[in-house]
Amino acid sequence: QINKMFGTVVVGVGIAGLARIRDLMNPIPSSPSEHLKLFGFVSRRSFGNINEAKQISLEDALRNKDIHAAFISTENRSHEETIRMFLEAGKHVLVEYPMALSAKAAHELWEMAEQKGKVLHVEHIELLTEEYKQLKKEVAGKDLVKGTLHFTGHVLDENKSGFPAFSGIARLTWLIDLFGDLTVTSATREKQKDKNYSRMTVHFQTANKKPLTWIEERGPGMRREKKINFCFTSGCLENFPEAPRSSVGLFMQDQNLFAKKLLGQVSKEELAAEKWRILRCLDLAEVIQQYCEEPEKIYS
Repeated sequence: QINKMFGTVVVGVGIAGLARIRDLMNPIPSSPSEHLKLFGFVSRRSFGNINEAKQISLEDALRNKDIHAAFISTENRSHEETIRMFLEAGKHVLVEYPMALSAKAAHELWEMAEQKGKVLHVEHIELLTEEYKQLKKEVAGKDLVKGTLHFTGHVLDENKSGFPAFSGIARLTWLIDLFGDLTVTSATREKQKDKNYSRMTVHFQTANKKPLTWIEERGPGMRREKKINFCFTSGCLENFPEAPRSSVGLFMQDQNLFAKKLLGQVSKEELAAEKWRILRCLDLAEVIQQYCEEPEKIYS
């Protein structure tokens, strides 16, 4: 494994895809990423070259034996189909979250990866931020009484990004990672089409029956921001702890983790815990969507 190189292709060149191309071309010396070699990128638009990276067709990417792994950075709606194609072609896959827009698809893809002996890695840079790492330290060992995580952001095209419980799954991932398994007790969604405004409110219970609320709110001109209010038996946390800047970019940290998996350097326990978390969050996202889309109950 020491000298093994994995040819990679980046599929989709939006913000994430361009960051992927940059990081694959500039690995940190003697990091696991040095085992990844960018072969080219795939896009529906025609670019020719980006920096030194050359554009190749999807067919070439799937067929080429020198390409062992695909980085999927397309819009959410097409993740499922793209993952399936590359797994079927016998390639490892790194995909930006959410890996799919239904729980059923996610479980099927995961099973397919396992059957083929391929790594399926879902990017979760929200767990790699210094802000989050500090928050996790701060919360560790404390007894939750109740809590709220409120996210605001700009408008998303839902046809491309999916239902807010899926497009906003980063927030759900935080809550599960901080407080353990959750159960949805209710979820509602308010939409104002004319104002392009959407607000989803989800109520959870922790395993200890403590209430947690997640609000995902999007509208024109809304700043991208997270507000927290977590109350513990020892007091409330309303601001993020101070966090240093990381010297290693988030996509690069994620890329190193993927490379470690390809090199067999991640423990079975870690892989199992990560699989549980990812699939559990997608299961919950689906439950939330079902709650929100239930027709109003009419009480006679």
